[in-house]
Amino acid sequence: MKKPVLWGAAFALLLAGVAPLAGKTVPEPKLGDVSPMMRLITSEQYVNTLQSIFGAGLEYRVQFAPIQRVDGLLAVGATSTVMTSGAFDQFDSAARSIAAQVVDARRRDFLLPCKPAKQNAADDTCAGAFLGGTGRLLFRRSLTSDELGAYVHIAHDSAEAAHDFYTGLSNALTSLLVAPEFLYATQPITKAGNELKLTSYAKATRASLLLWNAYPDEDLLAAAESGALNTSADLARQVDRMLNSPKLEQGVRNFFDDMLVFEDFDTLSKDGTFYPAFTTKVRVDAKEQTLRTIIDHVVSQNRDYRDLFTTRKTFLTLDLGSIYGVPVRTDTAWTPYEFPPDSPRAGILTHASFLALHSHPARSSATRRGKALRELFLCQKVPPPPPNVNFGALEDPKSPFHTTRERVNFHLQNPVCAGCHRIMDPIGLALENFDGAGQYRTTEQGAAIDASGTLDGASFKDVAGLSKALHDHPQLPRCLVRRMTSYALGRTLNKDDDGWLQYADGQFSTSGYRVKDLLRTIATSPSFYAASVKADQ
Repeated sequence: MKKPVLWGAAFALLLAGVAPLAGKTVPEPKLGDVSPMMRLITSEQYVNTLQSIFGAGLEYRVQFAPIQRVDGLLAVGATSTVMTSGAFDQFDSAARSIAAQVVDARRRDFLLPCKPAKQNAADDTCAGAFLGGTGRLLFRRSLTSDELGAYVHIAHDSAEAAHDFYTGLSNALTSLLVAPEFLYATQPITKAGNELKLTSYAKATRASLLLWNAYPDEDLLAAAESGALNTSADLARQVDRMLNSPKLEQGVRNFFDDMLVFEDFDTLSKDGTFYPAFTTKVRVDAKEQTLRTIIDHVVSQNRDYRDLFTTRKTFLTLDLGSIYGVPVRTDTAWTPYEFPPDSPRAGILTHASFLALHSHPARSSATRRGKALRELFLCQKVPPPPPNVNFGALEDPKSPFHTTRERVNFHLQNPVCAGCHRIMDPIGLALENFDGAGQYRTTEQGAAIDASGTLDGASFKDVAGLSKALHDHPQLPRCLVRRMTSYALGRTLNKDDDGWLQYADGQFSTSGYRVKDLLRTIATSPSFYAASVKADQ
């Protein structure tokens, strides 16, 4: 059997479907050019996939080399990551650890489908049964007879050399776990007439990475193998099954973790002299609080995405209670909490995660927070500052300016800086009631904090007003559609995608801005799976 064809050239997506919009049947526009690129597996996808195969009882302590963020997303960077020798060593080390655990005497009876005739010798039949089934899930397709024979041969030779069947099986499983077919989510293409199209297996992988952030399960692979994913009705049934699976939580969690640049928490630090309450535990809990709030809101409750920016409902731990000034009665578990109507906390902009992540180690930063709001939630790219800018007026502790509002006005005195700072600082200043650790305050150096401002013409007097202005901003849901589409495709979007994005915007609006409906729009779109490169090109 020939290996799947990988096509690296850009191709247009021509297949079009129809979908309801505002009571009418509107043809679905096409997405722009897409290259079916190979996508390197991430640490999260690696763990999610292996947990679905071997269960949660193993230790999956893996942390692979970081992926470069491209166009705001790690998922896009994963399609251009090069495997270095150092990175391969990390994958090899993880593979050996996991393979050893799988065949360990404590687990082999329920992780392996059979027992060898003799433990001190090779058993090709038993090895083949395990490697064939496991390899199917790892490679997202059935192994060819040649491939399976090669892995059984590894198990055979290793078992004979070590006089131990399980040593041989462990070595063969290690080989599967470092194979390119597992480490790279390839997008095989098949010939259909004079065109090339994504295979059913490629469709299954695309859908599963989007919705579960893991490789396909057996049910999805079986649908791909039978050809069911080639019909819109059967594809929709599989997508609905995946949307109703508990695994959807890990998929949505990873998307927002990526979108919000939460890997920066790994290097976040605060000056303990200024913020003694911001401990390592608080740093970990702050990130989890926001992700937990998002998942509960958009997955469990299936609520309007925009309400994430005004909701007062969240989850707290004992350690976070010290940051929020809230008495939390439990010291082990998360507890639901709703800030009262007169609280300054409204929406995820007022979470410690956003406030601390976009601040300096020893002070807040209106500019960083305003920039993050623009780029993360409105998809508006803010240019970097010009070289040789003098920040002395901001950094000097003896500055005559008492408040951040007074200090950032320094930016507006320089015409080179003023253009960008006018779109960042006014909204960032609305968050100045929270210090660099996210703790609430009413004054700064004895002066009352003025949290009023404007967001693209919408005026507000405090942070609750900013949260409402962001909630009502038309670019907020459009940005999510754009980010999620780019995340799903693993590529940067361009003007050729504008028609499809406008279509998806309309679908998202019609659904009441439900994230699960947006995922369904993408995952059932013919454009998400179609290829139209001419075979003779």
